[in-house]
Amino acid sequence: MDDAAAKFKGLQADMQKIAHTAVINEDSVDAGTIAVKRPNPHDIRVLMNFQPPNPRQVMIAGVKGAIYYPGMNTVQEYDLGKSRSLVEQFMLLGFGSNSKDLESAYSIRLGGPETVAGQKATRIELIPKSQDVLEHLKRVDLWISDTMGIAVQQKLFEPGGDYLLATYTNIKLRPNLPDSLVKLDLPKSVKREYPQKP
Repeated sequence: MDDAAAKFKGLQADMQKIAHTAVINEDSVDAGTIAVKRPNPHDIRVLMNFQPPNPRQVMIAGVKGAIYYPGMNTVQEYDLGKSRSLVEQFMLLGFGSNSKDLESAYSIRLGGPETVAGQKATRIELIPKSQDVLEHLKRVDLWISDTMGIAVQQKLFEPGGDYLLATYTNIKLRPNLPDSLVKLDLPKSVKREYPQKP
């Protein structure tokens, strides 16, 4: 994992995201693609492109976040300034984090070997050390690919029993990922909104 983190500059992958709502015991499933670019340790850019039936693009770049809804031709833009470090921490989980980064922010427990989407992986359990993070996130499980050293699956446990499970397949490490693949391609007629909270 540390070896992979030192070399990590970018990737593209297919993604499936399951959001579980405990109170109604219901899963919401999204599929799409993800592109991640990390030109240096303090700069991470992510673009997630979700397919129908709920198409949207989610972009995070530095202190800016945006969600583009093509069906409504609307983009919602956010300033992530106050929560930037929290967002970056989540984005880096398994994509470019090394063991030192993880140990400084989490208590770590080894979960053991498992197979995820046909990949041999090692599961690790992370408990946030920060009280601020614990308010949003009780635990994170990462399945780290034995061959690539990056996450092939992430499970984020929220207070109240909700969780988010993201599985990545067809992962391609792309050290020279073009900037165009991690930014929104918006039509000129797009309507812009600025909600208070993401």
